[in-house]
Amino acid sequence: MKIHIPRGTVDIMPGESEKWQYVEHVAQEIFKRARYSEIRTPIFEHTELFQKGVGDTTDIVTKEMYTFNDRKERSMTLRPEGTASVARAYVEHKLFGQVNQPAKLFYCGPMFRYERPQKGRQRQFVQIGAEAIGVQDPAVDAEMMALALSIYQELGLKEIKLVINSLGDKTSRLAHREALIAHFKPSIHEFCSDCQTRLEKNPLRILDCKVDHAHPLIATAPSIIDFLTDESLDYYTQVKRHLDVIEVPYVEDATMVRGLDYYNHTTFEIMSESKGFGAITTLCGGGRYNGLVEELGGPASPGVGFAMSIERLLAALAAEEITLPIANHLDVFVVGVGEAVSPITLKLTLAARKAGFTAERDYLSKKVKGQFKTADRENARFVVVVGEEELAEGLIVIKDMTTGTQEKIAMSDYIATLQKKQHEGETN
Repeated sequence: MKIHIPRGTVDIMPGESEKWQYVEHVAQEIFKRARYSEIRTPIFEHTELFQKGVGDTTDIVTKEMYTFNDRKERSMTLRPEGTASVARAYVEHKLFGQVNQPAKLFYCGPMFRYERPQKGRQRQFVQIGAEAIGVQDPAVDAEMMALALSIYQELGLKEIKLVINSLGDKTSRLAHREALIAHFKPSIHEFCSDCQTRLEKNPLRILDCKVDHAHPLIATAPSIIDFLTDESLDYYTQVKRHLDVIEVPYVEDATMVRGLDYYNHTTFEIMSESKGFGAITTLCGGGRYNGLVEELGGPASPGVGFAMSIERLLAALAAEEITLPIANHLDVFVVGVGEAVSPITLKLTLAARKAGFTAERDYLSKKVKGQFKTADRENARFVVVVGEEELAEGLIVIKDMTTGTQEKIAMSDYIATLQKKQHEGETN
């Protein structure tokens, strides 16, 4: 029976996986420069973590989670996002007790949501994310946005924009909540059943509805900005001032809400403006989540973070026709003449790898001409030839495929000669 890949998942094949590795490496280096340390959390967690952390009225929790009972009937869920897991680890490992705050953490790994697969949205997807937990400071919010932007910029993206908003503090959101209920209630029967349920439980989620996003009442809904307390408005103003000073351009959008309940105060998205990108333009989303750590049993520890999809990042690179500088060169190809030299060609191949060269040999028992064709097709810099006669004399032939020159040397001088020739090639 032929078994196919599950719907909503993809195989990342050779030729494509190198792009992923390159993107991940660039992100890791940027995080390290900003003193963020990597954290690796489990792929599955207790379901309660996401119910409490993400919000039990969000689409993620009500519709999209992969939830199962383990052998002891405990409810487990494949993580749909990374922040709740990082906040749980922050509490569990008492990172709030560290002298240096905020705790600056980054992660990279698969997330899982049961959604309708489409371009830029899969059921298993990979996110790179960062969290700074333990401090409420407008400078940290601005740094977080600049950090996310720097990953895209270092990879060469130009057609992107930063969009920001504030969801305010608890008082702001309660006042906004009442205004939203009054706005939607007379016509709530025109909305989907989910939105009708959300009206009393969490009306903010109506603004994020995928079914009724084009309803005119959503466009005319009360703006959270009009309900910000003086403290919230001042914080939002300070965040914008920091962005202005560090020269990070942004667009304000008072209608932008994120799909997770833990957000408050600063929220932001980075979007692609490339014409070839597609309908889903959001590349990255993030914001402040003061209160999440307390919800998970920890002390008051304000946090801010973001997550970006590698799939959408690669799609944005393709839309802007950016080619990543991925090196896939072959330094050494070892050619064997005669079956008797097979162990020696393997030995020479392994010795080159141990010395730091990329090296390969033939495994298909090809004739010498076929082996040279393979070396040429793989763009090998050097071809090392060993035959039975050379073996008897303790010699090998090294051919520089760039210049076409070759020389016969003692096998004992093999690695030293390769290193010398490589150095000469780099300095010429």
